[in-house]
Amino acid sequence: MPPRRAAPDSSSAAPDDARARILRTAADLLFVRGYGALTMDELAHELGMSKKTIYVHFAGKDEILLAIIGAIGEGVRRQTDAVLGDRDLGLVEKLRQVLLIISQNMGRASPGLLRELQRLAPRAYRSIDELRATNIPLVIGRILRMGAAEGLVRDDVDPQFATEFWISAINGLSDPAVLGRTGLTPRETFDRAIRIFLDGVATEAGRREIAAALDSGAPPRPGGGGRPGNRAGG
Repeated sequence: MPPRRAAPDSSSAAPDDARARILRTAADLLFVRGYGALTMDELAHELGMSKKTIYVHFAGKDEILLAIIGAIGEGVRRQTDAVLGDRDLGLVEKLRQVLLIISQNMGRASPGLLRELQRLAPRAYRSIDELRATNIPLVIGRILRMGAAEGLVRDDVDPQFATEFWISAINGLSDPAVLGRTGLTPRETFDRAIRIFLDGVATEAGRREIAAALDSGAPPRPGGGGRPGNRAGG
């Protein structure tokens, strides 16, 4: 076993700092090396602290997993709220940035990790679905309403129904068994599915602008939705 990394004396660290450091290190182990690598022994080794100190902050591995997933959800909400509330961005650019944030976070979990969580940590796996059910209405629902006001989303689209449709679709497509059949990663699945979804709800002008923004990665013209100077406020 390699020597332990030098680490600050955890006994003098503020509780919140120690907790955050435990979560960062645990997330690195989980997403880089897999579920099996996230043991209390290995975590203590990587942190350079005793297991007893870790147990002061977390009751065990399951609680750490739930905290990691919760922290990711809070981070996504914080970042997307900042983007959607930025009045200097047009709606299509807001959409592009929000989708990039979500896609990057989904890309952290491999199909293999999801299979492990589904089989070995069902509570943590269920919390991922619950996280989507909480975050998607706040993000996609808001974008659909803003898009309708900008002329990018069809008038006949019910934002609440479309949001529920998207939750069911992405939960189903992200199931490890489905990922095994499609051969896609969670990030690839999200990127393909969101294009199909947006193509279905968008107006003709909206489809052109959204596709151009997602394909090029370049910010669209100021104002976003085909109306010069018209900005979508958060």
